[in-house]
Amino acid sequence: MRVRDDAEFTEFAAMMIRPLRRTAYLMCGDWHRAEDAAQDALVKVYRRWDRIERREGVKSYAHRAVVTSVLDQARKPWRRERPDDPDEAARVVPDIGGSVDNRLMVIKALAQLPPGQRACVVLRYYNDLSVEETAVVLNVSQGNVKSQTSRGLDRLRELLGHTERSAS
Repeated sequence: MRVRDDAEFTEFAAMMIRPLRRTAYLMCGDWHRAEDAAQDALVKVYRRWDRIERREGVKSYAHRAVVTSVLDQARKPWRRERPDDPDEAARVVPDIGGSVDNRLMVIKALAQLPPGQRACVVLRYYNDLSVEETAVVLNVSQGNVKSQTSRGLDRLRELLGHTERSAS
């Protein structure tokens, strides 16, 4: 890779590391696994840097790589769940009412979604990707993204509504 390409990649990696980590964390609920997944994704991008279309292709490829990495990690037998850390929730999930407890509830609810629904919800609502961009990242149809997102949001409403009723 040429020096100019290295500089471009370094700039891209600096810009994308936080969004990739956030996506991975929301997918897996573990900060350390999220860090590994984000780094794995950037390694994959680096290896293909010369061949990826620079406009939107490189961001889509990075998001696809991080989602794939998280799903691959989940299949590994050595994977272990980690205890909840309120500080992680405060860093990663946007303020949804000011409470770290609310953020933890969202993270726990996301973890209960099937992987496809979780990926669609995270990419659409935490990364602000369009239906079309999400379909490209996940390599599925736009209709699949719409249905998975709808089912995921319905399930989140059910889970979060149930949690709130139980707490009162």
